[in-house]
Amino acid sequence: MEYNFLKIEQPQGGVTVMKISAPKSLNALNSTILKEIGDFVANLDKATRVLIITGDGEKSFVAGADISEMAHLNEPQGQEFGRLGAQVFRAIETLPIPVIAAVNGFALGGGCEIAMACDVRIASSKAKFGQPEVGLGIIPGFSGTYRLPKLVGQGYAKEMIYTGKVIRADEALRIGLVNAVYEPEELMPKALEMAAMMLKNAPVAISLAKQSINEGYDLDADDAIALENKLFGQCFATKDQKEGMDAFLNKRAASFVGE
Repeated sequence: MEYNFLKIEQPQGGVTVMKISAPKSLNALNSTILKEIGDFVANLDKATRVLIITGDGEKSFVAGADISEMAHLNEPQGQEFGRLGAQVFRAIETLPIPVIAAVNGFALGGGCEIAMACDVRIASSKAKFGQPEVGLGIIPGFSGTYRLPKLVGQGYAKEMIYTGKVIRADEALRIGLVNAVYEPEELMPKALEMAAMMLKNAPVAISLAKQSINEGYDLDADDAIALENKLFGQCFATKDQKEGMDAFLNKRAASFVGE
């Protein structure tokens, strides 16, 4: 598939950067862009071990969903649009590799929601976050009411959603919506630095750890611990476990193969 609204870069081995690029609308998400993201994620290069998602330009990560498209939808069409966004973001969330959101500007509505579908969020000091949908007569439609309470707690989530207020990066850091805040010129270097740290570790172990966290989060304690134990055991059937422990015992750097 040819992408008209995505810019794909591979700045170093194992890392892929996906830039959402629709400058006229501040990278707002319409059906076409969502389908492009969905196709890209579904066909992600197998050599990619860390994916970084960011917005093209200095002002906006993703300014939201495209209001000009939503304004004319009826109820069934609204449900379908919401379902499309939710499915695409769930595909990002369940990728078997780490996904870093490098939030470089406005992350409102769908922008906040796609960032929340990533494993880690780092932000520019100029970034702004919000779920302003109620001011448009709708609710967050791309799983925002599900993920935001999990990240910041119900109190902050309800406040953000009910008021529709926009918060700055430092406030997003304080409530746990992002992991770190950097000056704009440092954002992508810091994202690549984090990716490089991930690349040093065993790919299978990272994938299984992500599965354990994601799938265990909604289970009760006994089931979550049982899942972790099962996945922990699976590590011992991998070449990477043998390599990692042999490297440790022999005081050398490990060379992981992802098997």
